[in-house]
Amino acid sequence: MRVVAGTLRGRRIESPKSRTTRPTTDKARQATFNALGSLGVIEDAVVVDAFAGSGAMGIEALSRGAQHCTFIENDREALAVLQANLEYLGLRDRSTVVRGDALARLDQIANATLVIADPPYEFNRWAELFARANGELVVAESDRELETENPPITGWEAIRVKRYGRAFVTFFQRLA
Repeated sequence: MRVVAGTLRGRRIESPKSRTTRPTTDKARQATFNALGSLGVIEDAVVVDAFAGSGAMGIEALSRGAQHCTFIENDREALAVLQANLEYLGLRDRSTVVRGDALARLDQIANATLVIADPPYEFNRWAELFARANGELVVAESDRELETENPPITGWEAIRVKRYGRAFVTFFQRLA
């Protein structure tokens, strides 16, 4: 896996070997960040990469001009790979790594402008995630369309939905 654009374009990102993480494909990551760039929300953003895994999504944001990224990850092996990726890419000064459950830690990051949530596909606590998310925009990757979730996601509007193979990437904007 590689960084697809920005100052770190082409640099390698390692992935955990375990099956507990499911990396976003390069194609989906590129399309997602191209769309975020066209919305003008990446430059100087304060990003949270919840369920970070290798950190590829947050690293892509930093490569494209985000100011800072907080990575939240619970899996020990993924954390080791994430830390190594940040060190290798020289991103330690623009990142914070938090070990723990993303839902338990998400609302502790008050200054986020963009939240990226790519939990395991069996994840079913979306309403809770959105209730805890600080920021104006959430990018959610799931194995299903999230507008039909039960319980429903309240206080947010889906402004973009794209499917990449099994993955649905949905942009949600906070309602005023």
